[in-house]
Amino acid sequence: MTAVTSSLSDDQRAILALWYEVNASLSAYHKLVTTYGDAQLAWQAKVEAWKQLDIHHTHLKRHEQPEQTHAAIDKIQQALLDGRYGLLFAGQPDYPAQLLHIYDPPPLLFFRGNSARLHQAQIAIVGSRKPTAHAQKITFDMAQYLAQAGYIITSGLAIGVDKRAHLGALAQTDLDYQGRTIGVMGTGIDVNYPNHRDQLFAQIIEQGGCIISELLPHTQPHKHTFPRRNRLVAGLSLATIVTEATIKSGSLITARLTSEQGKQVFAIPSHIDNSNAEGCHHLIREGATLIYHPQQVLEDVNGQLDYDKRSYRPTDIITSANSHQSLVTQPSDASNVERSSVTTVSQPETSHIKSPRSAIVVPEHLTQIYEQLDWHGQDLDALVIATKLAPPQLIGQLMELELMGVISVQGGRYLRV
Repeated sequence: MTAVTSSLSDDQRAILALWYEVNASLSAYHKLVTTYGDAQLAWQAKVEAWKQLDIHHTHLKRHEQPEQTHAAIDKIQQALLDGRYGLLFAGQPDYPAQLLHIYDPPPLLFFRGNSARLHQAQIAIVGSRKPTAHAQKITFDMAQYLAQAGYIITSGLAIGVDKRAHLGALAQTDLDYQGRTIGVMGTGIDVNYPNHRDQLFAQIIEQGGCIISELLPHTQPHKHTFPRRNRLVAGLSLATIVTEATIKSGSLITARLTSEQGKQVFAIPSHIDNSNAEGCHHLIREGATLIYHPQQVLEDVNGQLDYDKRSYRPTDIITSANSHQSLVTQPSDASNVERSSVTTVSQPETSHIKSPRSAIVVPEHLTQIYEQLDWHGQDLDALVIATKLAPPQLIGQLMELELMGVISVQGGRYLRV
């Protein structure tokens, strides 16, 4: 498919110009637009008028150099036409409506990949940059399970838990469930930080996921850019899961923002001497929902879909491009993914959210042992006591389940995959 291209409108150029001149400062941008009524009037105002609003002197300096602003916009326009990334503007149909409910929504979003993912029901998974091996597996399995259930997994593209969450969501053999992940960047859309993410970016885009950033192209990482990223992760999602985090982890910022937005926070417990899990234990003490299996998340979040009025589009239905497009361009590296075409947003129907348990067909004679197994694993002696089966019969059934690929053996303990 050829990349879809169009020119920036005057309004869009004004929004970009203002966003560039205030260097993506949310407070300055919203102050100017609120004062003048729209971006065009704000951009056309004189420097002296900006000074009266106490706009930062660096923003004033950029506003005094309109030729540089035009050059910057022209570069973005060319990148859009070249299909290097796409651009969504607030107030347009393809902008994710759920972000309009947060305190400081970004006026625009740069993206790569399938932007339709932004309108589907999402669950955020976040955590430590240096997770334990157990937390890495739990995160991967959790993401895979929830993606198979029909949800999009949203995270921050960092090393550790974030990366495992994205990879778990991508680990789907069924084509209908591939690419169910969104990565929110703490840099410009064209900045690969750290370098190891090149392969992850490519995998997300190729499989039909999406990567977004509110920051201007070429923006490098800074300690202030990552909390901004976290608020978008929380804002896009119905709920946030923290799988493992230290007490000073940035994941607790995401959890706090999730709670402030009136959404549910889930946390996975660990050993009390695991310093890597102190953040999760703190969240549970403060009222987060303790979970030990993703089905518990589905039970709570699926129920929200009956009354949640935030605007999401049906999870499993993406129609072809035949309606009004608010995208300036669709990146060429996502050209094999269907475009979003829904001009009005709607609440997701619970019928579109599927349970992985119902998708797994386990023979009746193996149901008892399969239902007995969990994510933490049990040894043979515990299973003999729980199922009251003779060891030879139990071992035979476990081998059948292992051959089916629905359980695995780790350190002599049997657990669900």
